[in-house]
Amino acid sequence: MTQVVTLSAPSAQDCVALAEIELCGELMIAAADAPEDRLSPDRIDEVLNVGADAAEQSPTIPRQARHRT
Repeated sequence: MTQVVTLSAPSAQDCVALAEIELCGELMIAAADAPEDRLSPDRIDEVLNVGADAAEQSPTIPRQARHRT
């Protein structure tokens, strides 16, 4: 008997989870590259794209998904 797997469109929760995973990954990369022991609050804001430019990007859609649209 052959089993068929149907892939559904990603839900809003999937998009949020992917965005959170991506942001965590970016923070880990920045922390690994940082010469100091901890990232400064300003550096964290920069990595997470918090500030004036953040309004232009949707926080719930991962970058990979934004590029596909």
